[in-house]
Amino acid sequence: MSTLERDAAMGIEAAIGRRPVRLAPLSGGCIAEIYRADFDDGEILVAKFAGEGGDLMLEAYMLEYLRAHSALPVPTVIHGGGDLLIMEFIETSGPLDASAQAHAGELLAALHAVSAPSFGHERDTLIGPLPQPNPRQATWLDFFRDQRLLYMARVALDAGRLPTATMGRIETLAGRLGAWIEEPAQPSLIHGDMWGGNVLASNARIAGFVDPAIYYVDAEIELAFATLFSTFGEPFFRRYGEIRPIRAGFFDSRRDLYNLYPLLVHVRLFGGGYVASLEANLGKLGC
Repeated sequence: MSTLERDAAMGIEAAIGRRPVRLAPLSGGCIAEIYRADFDDGEILVAKFAGEGGDLMLEAYMLEYLRAHSALPVPTVIHGGGDLLIMEFIETSGPLDASAQAHAGELLAALHAVSAPSFGHERDTLIGPLPQPNPRQATWLDFFRDQRLLYMARVALDAGRLPTATMGRIETLAGRLGAWIEEPAQPSLIHGDMWGGNVLASNARIAGFVDPAIYYVDAEIELAFATLFSTFGEPFFRRYGEIRPIRAGFFDSRRDLYNLYPLLVHVRLFGGGYVASLEANLGKLGC
């Protein structure tokens, strides 16, 4: 093992009382170091290290919340808190093919049937490393405008990643949200960070979902995110729509509207070309 891996192995041992015999880096760690940890009895776990000043308690909480409140397959948390999250290893094999996407449609339709009395959540959560404020609100339009669209735009603006002129366009759109948004029948629980790196497939089925960013919302915001990086396509939407019909106008306009939020997240984190993608979506909406 390298010095870094030896330190990681010692951290795992301190947390669970067992030291892995092998560590192998895993992909997907944009904001953390992730390892496959093999133990001498054959057990395999995943260890995620947040780095200096990081705290993975909220990620552990979100995984445990999904396990307790839904049937969505997520890894079991073994240890969570401080800079270390240890969880079940989920074996993967094969791509997100049509069969896996149809299975994902079934799983997310079931997740979105889980409801709450209001939008938001019982506590604030995270999307990647960024805070997500979740104050309980009775109306989706108000929640999306204030706690997602304007909130993340201001965070990106304050970080110097969002141009002032683009912020003005977002504020204009925020004042016109009633032109696109109708209140959903009920708030829906979502995974919240639905891109391909967080969806694990095996043998034409979904084996698990990782890195959640949960709260209760209009479920269409999750459907929109699933198209942003081409995570899911027609097989997913066909099966999902058979279980939970998708309201008219989603693909025409609301998909672009709701994808402003994950685009703002990416503008805040990475800047660059995501500003152009954000502005392109604003243009599609006439702002």
